[in-house]
Amino acid sequence: MFEHRTAILVSEAVKRVMEFTKEGNSEYIHIEKSEGRYLSENIYADHNIPAFDKSPLDGFAIRSEDTIGASSSNPLRLEVIETIGAGGVTEETVKSGQAIRVMTGTMMPKGTNAIAMFELTKEVKEDGKSFIELKRSFQPGDFVSFEGEETKEGDVLLKAGTRIHAGVIAVLATFGYKEVPVVKKPVIGIYATGTELLELDDELVPGKIRNSNAYMIQSQIRQAGAEPIYFGQLVDDFDQCYEAVKQALEKVDALITTGGVSVGDFDYLPEIYEKLGAKVLFNKIAMRPGSVTTVAEKDGKLLFGLSGNPSACFVGFELFTRPWIKSYLHSPTPFVEWVEGTLTHDFPKANPFTRFIRSKVNFEGGRITASPVGLDKSMVVSSLAHSDALVALPGGTRGYKEGDKVDILLLNREGSEKILKDPTKLKDEWK
Repeated sequence: MFEHRTAILVSEAVKRVMEFTKEGNSEYIHIEKSEGRYLSENIYADHNIPAFDKSPLDGFAIRSEDTIGASSSNPLRLEVIETIGAGGVTEETVKSGQAIRVMTGTMMPKGTNAIAMFELTKEVKEDGKSFIELKRSFQPGDFVSFEGEETKEGDVLLKAGTRIHAGVIAVLATFGYKEVPVVKKPVIGIYATGTELLELDDELVPGKIRNSNAYMIQSQIRQAGAEPIYFGQLVDDFDQCYEAVKQALEKVDALITTGGVSVGDFDYLPEIYEKLGAKVLFNKIAMRPGSVTTVAEKDGKLLFGLSGNPSACFVGFELFTRPWIKSYLHSPTPFVEWVEGTLTHDFPKANPFTRFIRSKVNFEGGRITASPVGLDKSMVVSSLAHSDALVALPGGTRGYKEGDKVDILLLNREGSEKILKDPTKLKDEWK
């Protein structure tokens, strides 16, 4: 059934999707299983770090006032009265002319206010006693890590929406988080459409292609932090498609379909949305690839109708589905990160719509460049394996040349707070 469609700007399409964002609920999981998940709440310090004044290195705890006047021509000698390892605590109070040998992390002994590192001392044995000689003076606080200088009790250590990686785990462990509060993963359903699709172990036959989209989308969903459920393929039968989509929508937080959103005789999804009573947010975007990308809403749940062409499907997910998932995970930076860089090759093709080119980005010598990868066609698959960025070329341009400045979307990064890096561009974005 032919349907007239009016294209909207990419930024407007993203805005309409994000009007239906929601934040997922919280659950607690063991710290050893938390990597890659997203914090559901702020993490606060319940004690100071360091929790006490301590030595940050191996050396001698001393009284700085005992070193006044010390020099290479006037070395001063202090008696070493005790050795304390990390974790050990002494009850001794250091008096004038004394020092205590300490290891990294040792609590500062009473009476001391500076650390003389081993390299700045000379150890001497005399009459059964140990001494150190100092050839320089020290100030109070020299080489001391003070209580609370890193973090104070009550400080926000980590914000909700932070993706958990090794460094975050170190902080969580430091503050005793055996069970970590994380956002429950949103469940994203997937249906592929088209009787031309073969499964992975099927033999190739004329007129058929293997179903790459379903597996690509599953990977994109996992990388975004959500949980995919692949329901299989929809056949070219309206009633069966309708029932399958209706039932799937009840089991998921959002549903992705690949293909079936164009204007062909067997593109049933627009009619399915209508019968479901779903509100279509948009059904055409001023972009290439993926202009037929369609998103509908039913009872607060979104149905992402992505293109059946692999590259168009990939781009549609990155621009529209990923930020919705990131917002569900409480991320403060749900949008694709943007940088400005230089194009390394001519791209003479005119752009009536904004074009997203699969590219390889390079950061070298303070310079950011992007090189287009493979054929710039929406059905191309191989270029996706070698791309880590998308170059955005605004609509209404007559092509770009090597050396031109372009906007670059960095894939597989945590993202940006804004749809664009410069929100003032939104009013005339990609005409």
